[in-house]
Amino acid sequence: MAFLERLANFALIGLSLAPLVIKVNPNFNVAATACLTVFIGCHRSVKPAPPSETMSKEHAMRFPFIGSAVLFSLFLLFKFLPKDLINAVLTAYFVVLGILALGATILPMIDSYLPKAWNESSTILRLPYFKNVEMEFTKSQLVAGVPGIFFCIWYVLKKHWLANNTLGLAFSIQGIEMLSLGSFKIGAILLAGLFIYDIFWVFCTPVMVSVAKSFDAPIKLLFPTGDASHPFSMLGLGDIVVPGIFVALALRFDVTRGKGSRYFVSAFTGYIVGILMTLFVMNWFHAAQPALLYIVPGVVGFLGVHCLINGELKPLLEFNEAADADSSEAKKGIEEETKSNKSD
Repeated sequence: MAFLERLANFALIGLSLAPLVIKVNPNFNVAATACLTVFIGCHRSVKPAPPSETMSKEHAMRFPFIGSAVLFSLFLLFKFLPKDLINAVLTAYFVVLGILALGATILPMIDSYLPKAWNESSTILRLPYFKNVEMEFTKSQLVAGVPGIFFCIWYVLKKHWLANNTLGLAFSIQGIEMLSLGSFKIGAILLAGLFIYDIFWVFCTPVMVSVAKSFDAPIKLLFPTGDASHPFSMLGLGDIVVPGIFVALALRFDVTRGKGSRYFVSAFTGYIVGILMTLFVMNWFHAAQPALLYIVPGVVGFLGVHCLINGELKPLLEFNEAADADSSEAKKGIEEETKSNKSD
């Protein structure tokens, strides 16, 4: 499986760079980039310990309301304040996050080529005027963070779409890798809430589209179209990360059971179908579409039907990642998967 992940990494890099030298169909670029990012993030989430950040049921229920408040607040800010000022503040914030995210994304790719001693000790950096703020990092993390600094400088100076996409892909991979829904019940609650959220803000108001066009920060992927009147197609990172963490949970569910990636394939196939449906409807009506309108039924539907066919809906709904991670069977399955990744 590690071989497939590495292959997906090279394919994603090639797909990102391809528009610089050849004309790439933007629809193909959107679908392939989103699917490869989800695939990579899911397999990177398989570790001996569960992802560090787990969402609770209460957080899942509140998330669409918090997201709505943030979205509408941004809409009002862009409407009444200078866009350049807002984007300057947001750019500074995302640049710091981008350096950290890109460094964390690159580190596993170069770690085996760096001296092992560089991971054995860490350095603590204290900011001069903020005594309570500390940064702890190893030499390997510092080396991995260097490309992130250059990409962020390039992004700030040129706002090039490739720099934007590089940071956006790093955010997406890290989000899928580090976040956990904990259970499929919580995942269903979150996806159902965001399903309604996406439909409302795209179809019922101009807010989502307006913010997406005004927000000049790497929270969306840009795909060159070659059309002067419409130079870029866009895909929000939420359309990758939110369903991605659900698909990643399906993969880790398979791994803990030690039966291969059966349900991951179903959920991932549902994501592919959802992305393709989004693009089809968008091009048919020539209008922006809420991607989660198509992705959520695809991911949940494919996974649910597969479970019903196998008569395993109950084990899926009863799955709790934190509890199962403590069982010997779960630990054995994850360790075997991790060893397989390293050996490949």
